[in-house]
Amino acid sequence: METPTISGADLPPWPAIDFAAFGEVEQKPLSRIQGLTAGFLSRNWLTIPHVTHHDDADITALEAWRQQVAEQSPQQPRLSPLAFFAKALVSGLKAFPQFNASLDATGKNLVLKKYFHIGIAIDTPRGLVVGVVRDCDRKSVADVAAQITALSAKARSRGLPMSDMEGGCMSISSLGGIGGTGFTPIVNAPEVAILGITKAEWKPVRGTGAALEWRLKVPLSLSYDHRVINGADAARFLRHFDAVLADPRALA
Repeated sequence: METPTISGADLPPWPAIDFAAFGEVEQKPLSRIQGLTAGFLSRNWLTIPHVTHHDDADITALEAWRQQVAEQSPQQPRLSPLAFFAKALVSGLKAFPQFNASLDATGKNLVLKKYFHIGIAIDTPRGLVVGVVRDCDRKSVADVAAQITALSAKARSRGLPMSDMEGGCMSISSLGGIGGTGFTPIVNAPEVAILGITKAEWKPVRGTGAALEWRLKVPLSLSYDHRVINGADAARFLRHFDAVLADPRALA
């Protein structure tokens, strides 16, 4: 099997500097997870021609429906927006099969997948990990939400086994609980795309005539491997994602 050459890997050495010469410092080793992640991210950034497409999705109806469900069933766990985003992503993967694919190790063949496993980036005290929710197409939103919660709890306590981090088709990296208006997530090889999500904001939109309507918009940042996906594909993918989220009852 051929091993593709890493373009740009012949780089100058990292500068060795005595920072203590400039003032007080403290040296702290990277965690094992941070060390592994650093290597994978460097490889992915060097070998994948990244492009990031930015758009937003209208989640006004989604938030209204989530609030209605919470009021009708206060004893049930609240359905997180992330679970709906995962389900909407599955719809996108079905509509645009080139997103549910991977290049093989030679870089000459595209492997199209018929399953739908969604990776969820999880922030832990030891670093970032990606847990995989399997068969999202066969699960309800409630089931997806419960599995995301379980993966997150496991990752932040005793850690995720490799079996819970393998086989993802496409990943979501959400900063919605923190803030931001957009970023450039790095594709999680061998996947060919990753969806970044930041904090939703109310924005004015022109309605009938000159009237203004306030809509809740969530910023989307879609990074993709330009060897497999082009800009028109990315734009259509996020427009589809927006349209699917407009009908939350169908997703649930």
